[in-house]
Amino acid sequence: MSSRPPFEFDLRVSADKKRRKTGRRGMSGAFETSQKQCEYPGCSEQGAYRAPKSPDHLDEFFWFCKDHVREYNLKWNFFQGTTDEEFQKFLDKDRVWGRATQPFGKKPDEGRAWARLGVDDPMAILGEKATLNPAKPTGHATRKLPPTERKALEILDARDTMTKAEIRKQYKSLVKDLHPDMNGGDRSDEDRLQEVVWAWDQIKDSRYFRD
Repeated sequence: MSSRPPFEFDLRVSADKKRRKTGRRGMSGAFETSQKQCEYPGCSEQGAYRAPKSPDHLDEFFWFCKDHVREYNLKWNFFQGTTDEEFQKFLDKDRVWGRATQPFGKKPDEGRAWARLGVDDPMAILGEKATLNPAKPTGHATRKLPPTERKALEILDARDTMTKAEIRKQYKSLVKDLHPDMNGGDRSDEDRLQEVVWAWDQIKDSRYFRD
């Protein structure tokens, strides 16, 4: 019987341990593959433990042996040299994950966007009926259609209540207006003509319109 894993990889814990790189930190925090020497003056032990150089340079490290990194950590003070006010600001900022926030309604220039455009009443732009509920459109989108056929109706300037014969009449009228032969050879409307032809192809074979 084949011993190859059914999913092409081995899920066993023992296999996972073999794949782990020895350069990763252990539970003690030591980098076993470190080739550095302890930076404590007069120490010649392996520098397997790292410690940040200062609060302002947390990505730069000293390397120490186990005994000297303990001594360094006991003396480490992230807030050394900061005032009480600076310490309180740090705590306040840390409460919101280091991101400053502003209360609602307190943004600069809030409510002045329209004023910058010379408009005192934004609703006035829409006219005297701006606050009235608009009536439901009639003759458009009265039933569900595939997106391609809905787009075709828009191109043909037709309604979904029309029959195929009525839409075909609309199609012929547009072709007549757009065809170069009917415009003295002018081909400026060829792209529009291609859209109209495509639109009719969607409608003529559709099962959503009566013949």
